[in-house]
Amino acid sequence: MNVDQLSINTLRVLSADAVEKANSGHPGLPLGAAPMAYTLWAKSMNHNPKNPEWINRDRFVLSAGHGSSLLYSLLHTFGYGLTIEDLKNFRQLDSKTPGHPEYGHTVGVETTTGPLGQGISTAVGMAMAEAHLASKFNKDGYNIVDHYTYVIAGDGDMMEGVGYEATSLAGTLGLGKLIVLYDSNSITIEGGTDLAFRENVMKRFEAQGWETFEVKDGNDIEDIYEKIELAKKNSSKPALIKINTLIGYGSPKNQGKASAHGAPLGPEDLKGMKEYFKWTEEDFVVPSEVKEHMAKIIEEGQNCNKEWDKKFEEYKSKYPELGKEFESWINLDIPMDYFESEEFWGFEKDLSTREASGVLINRIESKVPNFIGGSADLAPSNKTYMNNREDFSAENYEGSNIRFGVREHGMGAVLNGLYLHGGLRPYGGTFFVFSDYMKPSMRLASLMNLPVAYVLTHDSIGVGEDGPTHQPIEQLAMFRSIPNFVTFRPADARETAAGWYTALTRKNGPTGLVLTRQTLPMLEGTGKDALKGGYILKKEKNNLDMILIGTGSELQLVYEASKLLEEKGIGVRVVSMPSWELFEEQPEAYKEEVLPRKITKRLAVEAGSSFGWHKYVGIEGKIIAMEGFGASAPANLLFEKFGFTVDNVVAEALKL
Repeated sequence: MNVDQLSINTLRVLSADAVEKANSGHPGLPLGAAPMAYTLWAKSMNHNPKNPEWINRDRFVLSAGHGSSLLYSLLHTFGYGLTIEDLKNFRQLDSKTPGHPEYGHTVGVETTTGPLGQGISTAVGMAMAEAHLASKFNKDGYNIVDHYTYVIAGDGDMMEGVGYEATSLAGTLGLGKLIVLYDSNSITIEGGTDLAFRENVMKRFEAQGWETFEVKDGNDIEDIYEKIELAKKNSSKPALIKINTLIGYGSPKNQGKASAHGAPLGPEDLKGMKEYFKWTEEDFVVPSEVKEHMAKIIEEGQNCNKEWDKKFEEYKSKYPELGKEFESWINLDIPMDYFESEEFWGFEKDLSTREASGVLINRIESKVPNFIGGSADLAPSNKTYMNNREDFSAENYEGSNIRFGVREHGMGAVLNGLYLHGGLRPYGGTFFVFSDYMKPSMRLASLMNLPVAYVLTHDSIGVGEDGPTHQPIEQLAMFRSIPNFVTFRPADARETAAGWYTALTRKNGPTGLVLTRQTLPMLEGTGKDALKGGYILKKEKNNLDMILIGTGSELQLVYEASKLLEEKGIGVRVVSMPSWELFEEQPEAYKEEVLPRKITKRLAVEAGSSFGWHKYVGIEGKIIAMEGFGASAPANLLFEKFGFTVDNVVAEALKL
């Protein structure tokens, strides 16, 4: 048996052993896809296991994340630092080898995968980032950004809509350094794919502008390698390589069957599989020949990295300003002095918060050259366009304005990929109600601690005539429920600046800016205090009797109502609460100062679901909120119909 085949069988056996020991997992994909994974990692992919953060490494995404045991076996045998003990602890508490790959948890994992379609879609963002950086920094003889993004995807990835959205965009953009290895084993959990999936995937990808190839036998590593190298020659089209495999290959009882997908093989079948592969080693053993072989591959990767380091030093000598800027991009540097300045925070007139955000986006782009983003076909409404930047397109990868098309979910995953690649600060926009379409990608951004920014406009029944289909109600509650996600609903332009400041300075999670369609007055006292998430906007004149809390467009109602209540001799405090999450990060003493426990008469006003507000108003408090969907009418009539008026705020406060 030659060393290539022995290495492939090592990956298979390690993966099956890990699943068997955990009594949980998915052995089918690793057994079938090990040849393509090995061929890619050993023969085609530029990577340095001793420097996993090397910026010019090829990226690898296991989109079919349920096959994680294969990825962990690769990371172990190729020297990324995963140990045999880590493989033995597959799917166990606090192990480095969780059930699905997790970015930031396991070295060498480029993105969190498992929800099918997300990996291939995130990879599109990585390929876009490579193209953008290459176009900005590469010079003749100095291609310092020059690498590929590889994906192993399965039948499930091809069925999910998010994948279709992103791959359609990839074809439009001509991302020639994106190569997808399609593990076509024709099996899903319920049985054969023909139960629900009979389309010609290659024709679909060709229609999207991809180049396609097919490998008839998934064990033919020479053919796999040849097709990968052919795909690399076409710089103007992404490539799909359909590789026909047998799920659970080598398993006497489960090969080619749905039973191989998501359950251990069992001791008897595992033994039969090892006999089929002529495996004579003990469990969890890498043969010495494979170790020696891998050591050579690792050395090649290190040498490749050293050659790049040398070239980059020459680049910095020849292009010192560009070299300095490249390092600044990779470090995600931002000019904090500007974001603290009056110029950033200052506004001269009343604006809708979406308009204020548009102003701020253009202020940011003037100071942050690696700021990149766009909208899901709503830039004129979302105000997400950077006026002094060009469009990112197949003809111009240096552009920074991304036209995502009507692809909210794909946009969300692409934004994750743009950030994960390194060197860029991405943002994306849509109507707040359509955040429903991209929520899974936003959740993954939170899980991966990615500081992606979302511009979510038309934030309430203030949308008006478009009606209840376009009027978000429950979305605020949904995003406030996501761990590590900061939801920021500003009340005017200055609070919007606080929202963007938060998005730019957060290092460990995403921020959603929830913005109005309608113009809002600039309120006295708003500004940098909004960075605390909640603050006293207007202090009581008399003894404190009651606290009114508002966000977004409803804060002005609370503000005006407080004046009328003060005239009645009631001591009223107005609290602006643009971000619950930021408020909860404040010291207990500060929170007590803003919302004293002894003041139980509290009224919150927000044109969304009341869900969650009870935490702040307490059992004796009240909430003016939406208890159903909206309606189609001018915004002012809707606010009156649903009780969002100064008079109603006063009336409800008096009842308290």
